[in-house]
Amino acid sequence: MDGKYGILVDYDWCTGCHSCEMACQMEHGFPIGQSGVQVCTMGPWLIEGETWQYDFAPIFGDQCDLCADRTAKGELPTCVHHCQANCMTYGPLDELSALLADHRKQTLYAL
Repeated sequence: MDGKYGILVDYDWCTGCHSCEMACQMEHGFPIGQSGVQVCTMGPWLIEGETWQYDFAPIFGDQCDLCADRTAKGELPTCVHHCQANCMTYGPLDELSALLADHRKQTLYAL
């Protein structure tokens, strides 16, 4: 892994389904409860009027290697491949960083 690739997560679309966690765990044979990615929940709570804070945020940890075996074969990392909301994008950091200007609820992970 050369460190020039990453994953862009768009939190506007994450539904908190945890399929990224399950796919990672199964791909790498991690024990139950361990994964290279974990979906965290923020909320729900009322901000004002009818506006609520309720977001899901996939967070990548030290066990994530961007599925080096898969990406070496030209495949997507398993979390990106299995994301039901299609809120994760894998690619070169320079291309992904250009997408950050699209809107505010995104995070780029350079792993």
